[in-house]
Amino acid sequence: MTQDSMEMLLKRIVDFRKKDYEKNKELFYKLKEQQTPHTLFISCCDSRVDPNMITESLPGELFTLRNIANIVPPFKEADNYASTVAAIEYAVLTLGVDNIIVCGHSNCGGCAASLKPEEYLEEFPHTKKWLNLIHEVRDRVIKESTDDHGKKHLLMEQANVVEQLKNLLSYPYINERVKAGKLNISGWHYIIETGEIYIYDKNAGEFKLAN
Repeated sequence: MTQDSMEMLLKRIVDFRKKDYEKNKELFYKLKEQQTPHTLFISCCDSRVDPNMITESLPGELFTLRNIANIVPPFKEADNYASTVAAIEYAVLTLGVDNIIVCGHSNCGGCAASLKPEEYLEEFPHTKKWLNLIHEVRDRVIKESTDDHGKKHLLMEQANVVEQLKNLLSYPYINERVKAGKLNISGWHYIIETGEIYIYDKNAGEFKLAN
């Protein structure tokens, strides 16, 4: 099966060059010297979430940052998570993006793992350390939620997105740009099985379906 999947990928890269690349040849030529994305898109690295597909974006539009559970380390923890923070820093300070979107999703494995007992992640020390960043969210969800498994996971996924928006604002250079109206930040929750995206309404304190 492993060999079959590799052969499939090799075939697809050739198909891409012959079909999609040729169709967008002029675009790729323009992109060869530089990138000018309008949006930093922070999403989970879950294979079912495709930022370009769900936003119908072309190459060069999204600067994509992916990690388990779409987490933004708070500014005070920046030095401990340099890879993720460097991508945010580069997108905002060098590329000058207009928007930052934090996109969570349904059936998120990272959020689900965070709700399990501590010993569940003992064999995954790096994952455990990473998910420690959302322990405060988890604790609030456990305290506020019912015993309904589905509702608890939904609440965790959405509360996690809201928390990451707060974390973004802990970065001085982001906070300054948001206050000056030079940068927009938005929280999304993508439902895999329906294709629906719910967007966080700060004033209402809830996620509303984009339509």
